[in-house]
Amino acid sequence: MASQNRPTDWLLLSAVLLVAGALMLTQNQPLVRTLRAQAMGWTAQVESTFAWVGRYLRVLERNNELRRENIQLSSQVARTRDVRQRNDELRRLLDLTDTTDAPLRPARIVTKDIFQKENFLILDVGTADGVAEGMPVVHEQGIVGTVVLTNEHYARVMPFLNTDFRVPGTILPLRAEGIVRWGGERLDRLQLDHVVKTEPVEAGQRVVTSGHSSTFPPGRRIGTVDSVAAPTGRSELDISLRPAVPLYEIGHAVVILRESPPQQRALQEPSAR
Repeated sequence: MASQNRPTDWLLLSAVLLVAGALMLTQNQPLVRTLRAQAMGWTAQVESTFAWVGRYLRVLERNNELRRENIQLSSQVARTRDVRQRNDELRRLLDLTDTTDAPLRPARIVTKDIFQKENFLILDVGTADGVAEGMPVVHEQGIVGTVVLTNEHYARVMPFLNTDFRVPGTILPLRAEGIVRWGGERLDRLQLDHVVKTEPVEAGQRVVTSGHSSTFPPGRRIGTVDSVAAPTGRSELDISLRPAVPLYEIGHAVVILRESPPQQRALQEPSAR
């Protein structure tokens, strides 16, 4: 009998509990308010947690947007600075004047190879622009090199950073003369040879082209004396120069459309045998 009445007992117990819960909720208002307050607190805490996660995700997304904008702005600033520097360089080159009154041809350096012994530059001007072999190439800061090969639209230049390059130079204000060359090692140093020990050469003195050449007109800057030594057993000074033109930085140059007179070229060429 006890086992047969057990389902009935469970039903009666459930009914009693439901009635008791209903009476408690309808009659005991303080308890209901307490339960509601606790439920609201739990709900608010959960909502606050999810709201913080949402704010964190929005902040991350905004940071990514700002980072992308910063990269774009930095790239634009770099391009603008590069364009401004090139424009300033071109403006100075256009203002460049030649003491021989020869016409000038501005050019862009399209290829620059200065990491070996026989370095070279390629300019975007050629025979169609009046450029010929043997013409000097300069920058507003000083000499660059000599045109050695041309076609209709391009010219190959031997820069002063080439072991085959030579140019007569004069030390100012001494007027002492020598031959400037590159030793093939440091890109920021040149050598001035054949200056005798009796010359009072000092660091800081300027060296310019002497004009004793069929290529460069006189007075073009070559560099500045960096160091002077008097080796034992030699009659000449060991003079190191800092080049006037930072060849690895410039992007433009000017060709002086200047050719030596035929009589001078004939005297400089070796006699035919």
